Amino acid sequence: MPVSEVDVTREPDAIAWPPAWPRALDAAFGPPPPGEYRARPEDFRVEEVLDFAPEGEGEHLWLFIEKRDLTTAMAVKALARLCEVSPRAVGYSGMKDRVAVTRQWLSVQLPGREAPAGLVDALAEQGIGVLEMARHPRKLKRGVHRANRFRLRLTGPAVESPGFTARWERLLERGVPNLFGPQRFGHDGRNLLRARALLARGWRKRDDRDGMLLSAARSFLFNEGLAERLADGSWETLLPGEVAILDGTASQFTVEAPDAELEARAVRLDLHPSGVLWGVGRSAASGEALAREARLAGRYPALCAGLERAGVRLGRRPLRLRLAEASLELGTDELWLTFTLPRGAFATAVLRELIAHPTL
Repeated sequence: MPVSEVDVTREPDAIAWPPAWPRALDAAFGPPPPGEYRARPEDFRVEEVLDFAPEGEGEHLWLFIEKRDLTTAMAVKALARLCEVSPRAVGYSGMKDRVAVTRQWLSVQLPGREAPAGLVDALAEQGIGVLEMARHPRKLKRGVHRANRFRLRLTGPAVESPGFTARWERLLERGVPNLFGPQRFGHDGRNLLRARALLARGWRKRDDRDGMLLSAARSFLFNEGLAERLADGSWETLLPGEVAILDGTASQFTVEAPDAELEARAVRLDLHPSGVLWGVGRSAASGEALAREARLAGRYPALCAGLERAGVRLGRRPLRLRLAEASLELGTDELWLTFTLPRGAFATAVLRELIAHPTL
């Protein structure tokens, strides 16, 4: 399925923004009424969940922090400055939203020395509370956390509508489309526009050191593939040649011909259909599923070819999310949602099924 023979120096594909990606619940319930979320940072709470704990010794100091109205990058810079090290010596697992109250781990390399005196107080002055500190032999790497736990406050007409609970219960039963959230694409899709331009002239790491623009392009292509499945209702079913991913794991296998047992497991959310994260490599899909990936490449040849030339490796992502540890608390003119999502998943994918909002 390579498209690297395409001339990526030509004018990039025309991409309308914002894209009208479908909702899963609209066919059964209609579009949701308008609602509000994240009116203040305290309305959007996120906590990073690790599967392990620091060992208690080593040259890296790990800190479990709580921050308000700060990006992860801001917290990294503050910690590096106070410890008098390069920001490259600070590790983190995931990027967290700014307009939120978030808890996450950071690490800072301090070989042979203790943390600076007054570090906790100095971080507090920057709006960063330290909840726990421990030593560990290794730097915290990107993507090692297992999940994120969310607690979100919603208000507005959607919350007061009689159909809200039914929409929520349907998501618990059938899962949530695993769309990349709007923050991946930047304000008004600017990250995607920059990615198109960079891929058209040839990606270079010095122009995209953190890979943010590569990620924006891959995320857009994934969302486009998922949108097609949402439009025809196949986003939660296994197609011939589908690559299925086991829930909560990276284990995957190709389903040449779905049988009753596999279809029943998909209904139970034990496994999920998947979509391609575009890059170099041979797709494990076949049949109808592979044909859909080829159609995607035909619609966006410059993006696909640019990603291949950049050398990013082909990957896969589930089309669907299971909401774990989920609850709904009704209040007066408001409600709180609590749920856990695997790393890389977006709470905004849940919210867009429940409320209408300009940012969703």
